Amino acid sequence: METKLILYLFDLLGGAVFAVSGALMAGKKQMDLFGVLVLAGVTAIGGGTVRDLLLDKDVFWLYDINYILVILIAAFGTVILKRVITITNKVLLIADAFGLALFSVLGTAKALSFDFAPLISIIMGVITGVVGGAIRDILCGEVPMILRKDIYATAAVLGGSVYSILILINVSPAISIIAGLFFAAGLRLSAIKWNLGLPIFNLPIINEKEQKHK
Repeated sequence: METKLILYLFDLLGGAVFAVSGALMAGKKQMDLFGVLVLAGVTAIGGGTVRDLLLDKDVFWLYDINYILVILIAAFGTVILKRVITITNKVLLIADAFGLALFSVLGTAKALSFDFAPLISIIMGVITGVVGGAIRDILCGEVPMILRKDIYATAAVLGGSVYSILILINVSPAISIIAGLFFAAGLRLSAIKWNLGLPIFNLPIINEKEQKHK
């Protein structure tokens, strides 16, 4: 299977997973069907849109209706499924974790395909992975996951880095994608399970008057 086809299929899969997470968030906030579609859409294509604009490339979904169809199918499928089974908040976090992993690796791959430097490509991967979810959370009045103390963007950095390193040493694209996904999703899911987070930067503000009294 050609590299471009592999990346394309994974990209559609990532869009579907992120659309599901957006639809689940809409359900959590008790939105109507239009709200479900909006959140599914911005979550699925928000990060990739910002990436393409920054790279000065054609915005991917404007020229391929399959992305919109995937979003619609995933959103409506989630609404129907939620009527049949109980979907917990943990499912939302897991769906978001896999969407993050997929898009961080694919965003990195796309930037590398345009001959951008590995570091820039990894940054583009992080943007692809986190921006859609951040827009979703802001629209819902939530603190974006990227700003919470648990590991999130770090997982995207790891996934993009693993992919870039393997590609640079001539490992096949398919194996590189799978390895990047494994590391990114593994770190994010571990953070969810064990509440892992990066060290907190704590800078106490000392009141000058109190300092003088001491």
